[in-house]
Amino acid sequence: MKALVYQGPRDVRVKEVPDAKIERPTDVLVKITVTNICGSDLHMYEGRTDMETGRILGHENLGEVVEVGNAVDRIKIGDRVCLPFNIGCGFCKNCERGLTGFCLTANPGTAGAAYGFAGMGPYSGGQAEYLRVPYADFNCLKLPPDAQEKENDYVMLSDIFPTGYHATELAGVRPGESVVIYGAGPVGLMAAHSAAIKGASKIMVVDTHKDRLALAEKAGAIPIDDSDGSCVDQILALTKGQGADRGCECVGYQCCDKHRNEVPNLTMNNLVKTVRATGGIGVVGVFIAEDPGAKDELAKQGQMAFDFGQFWMKGQKIGTGQSNVKAYNRPLRDLIEAGKAKPSFIVSHELPLDQAPEAYKNFDERKDGWTKVLLRPGA
Repeated sequence: MKALVYQGPRDVRVKEVPDAKIERPTDVLVKITVTNICGSDLHMYEGRTDMETGRILGHENLGEVVEVGNAVDRIKIGDRVCLPFNIGCGFCKNCERGLTGFCLTANPGTAGAAYGFAGMGPYSGGQAEYLRVPYADFNCLKLPPDAQEKENDYVMLSDIFPTGYHATELAGVRPGESVVIYGAGPVGLMAAHSAAIKGASKIMVVDTHKDRLALAEKAGAIPIDDSDGSCVDQILALTKGQGADRGCECVGYQCCDKHRNEVPNLTMNNLVKTVRATGGIGVVGVFIAEDPGAKDELAKQGQMAFDFGQFWMKGQKIGTGQSNVKAYNRPLRDLIEAGKAKPSFIVSHELPLDQAPEAYKNFDERKDGWTKVLLRPGA
């Protein structure tokens, strides 16, 4: 089968690889119809992780079941399914509590597993023609009859829509509250969409890319252009000096200042400044345990200079970590089916798998208009 293979920093290639296949009775095989490039893929693409060469990338996957293992009961051949990026077993201590992003079974020795991701187990990604799905009865989200018609919406249930929603949950967003979101990339835009669904009264989205800020405004948010480094003043002015009720970090450890220099602690400390006293902060942007490629000495060790004193004095609360996708994907699916949510508004490009290397390059360079790329292996 064809698949996108990681060869090294900024070197990904579409190659012929051995076909994905059923390996355990609880597996199913899915023919991928659409798979997305995620901002998290860029960490690996840029060589900022310990991703092994020869691995197949892709953790945002949707397709049709074409083969089922002997022990699979619920999922049938022909089902259209969306796969959570995090692989859960369904029966460990964490999975039973709904914390499927921290499964203790799928990647022994580590809490959490995922498709095609550094440090998250040996599982191949879905930027390929076929994908093996383990613990399939648990992990497959069946899609409604309009699955093909709304495919661009449903594929967002694999990661970024639940992740954006998770940011608002970690922050504690409630109806009528104000929210500031750092990052107008796909996850930040999904956090804005989620905050609107929850009934937030004022949603502010901070970024330096005008094309992304235009999408934030389309989602009903107030765009905050931080090109001159004035975002803190702008947010305080919009909140009568108090700060927002809630804040979401949707950028991660490679966040940059107005000069495009990496400043790993910038968004975190700006959140402390721009969220009100006793407010809540949700952090879903990726921060890693070590980043040898960083210029900042603390960042190399996965650390940062955090304004903890101000955070403590303001009595703020913080929640962090990757989204437990299965905790959210069913109700979010139902919102899409009912026409109450349309996450596909962020899609900028739909390309065949063969064009994936060029798409990665353009997305990595943050070229104007390259917001969210969908790959179609069958195209």
